[in-house]
Parts: sequence; structure tokens; C-alpha cells
Amino acid sequence: MSRESTTVTVGTTVYTEEGEEIGTVRGFDTDGFFVTTREGVESLSVEHERAGHALGEAELMWRCGECGEMGDLKGGIPDSCPSCDAPKEELYYWTED
Repeated sequence: MSRESTTVTVGTTVYTEEGEEIGTVRGFDTDGFFVTTREGVESLSVEHERAGHALGEAELMWRCGECGEMGDLKGGIPDSCPSCDAPKEELYYWTED
């Protein structure tokens, strides 16, 4: 069986080996990527991230995996980190209290 090489970025839909949709990539860390299983904007919301948890208020932001810089999502995730110039693949969604 031949496998194609695919670049995985935030927003990429991922599937099982059988072709069943798992969800959408919402962020990355040193162990791999985070996948949301809900659809639409709600899938990237703080409510989805904290579903079932009684925690304080939080704001959904982006965060750089290289330098830790965080930023507002009003303009979306930037193409690179404005602080260290890490590529977009190093940026992920983050909730900040």
C-alpha cells in the first residue's frame, strides 16, 4: 500500500486508516497534534475545550510552541510567530484564564 506524504496544519481534517473522519486539527505540541471532534466555530471555542469542567472564565488565543508568545485570534492565527518567526505549524489554539 502506498502512502502519500501530507502536510498537517491547523484546520486539516484527519482520518483513520479505514477512511473514517476523526476530526479537525486544532493545535500542536511536542507529542503531536490536538484534534477536535465537533464541527464549526464551536469546535475551537473555550466551551468545547472546557466541556464538563467547572473552571473560571478563559479566552481562546493562539500560542507559539517555540517561544511561548500568545496572541489574539481576532485576525486568525498568523502565518508565523511575530516574536520568533516560527512557522504557522508551531502555533496552536490555547485557552488563557
